[in-house]
Amino acid sequence: MGRQLASDRASRYADMFAAMGAEPRLRIMQLLLTAHPQGMVAGDIQNGLGIPPSTLSHHLDKLKHEGLVRVRRERTFLWYTANIDALQELLAFLYAECCTRSRAAEPKCLATIGRRQPKSRNGKKP
Repeated sequence: MGRQLASDRASRYADMFAAMGAEPRLRIMQLLLTAHPQGMVAGDIQNGLGIPPSTLSHHLDKLKHEGLVRVRRERTFLWYTANIDALQELLAFLYAECCTRSRAAEPKCLATIGRRQPKSRNGKKP
C-alpha cells in the first residue's frame, strides 16, 4: 500500500511539474506569486505577459487542473491566485528527496539559488 501511495504522489508531482514546465505557465506562476495573496484578474495577467486571451485561458486551465492555481469569482471578474499549499508540497517533496534522503544538496545552498550568477553555455559566468 505504501508503494502505491508513493507512486500516486510521484505521478501527481510529475503532472504539476509538467504543467509549470511550459514557459508561459511558469511566467504566469511568477506573476501570480508577485501578486500573492490577493491574486490577479485574467485581464491583468494577459496585459502583464502579453498572452492572447484564448492562449492565456488554456494555460490557466492547465494550472488550475493540476491544482497550482485557484480561481474565485467576484461579480464579473475571475481572480487567479497561486495555490501556495500545492507549491509548498512540491518544495517539501524536492527538499526531502535532494536534501534529506540523498543529501545531494545542502539545505543552506537552497537559500542562495536565486542569487547565483547565471552561467553561460560553456560553464563560465558571463
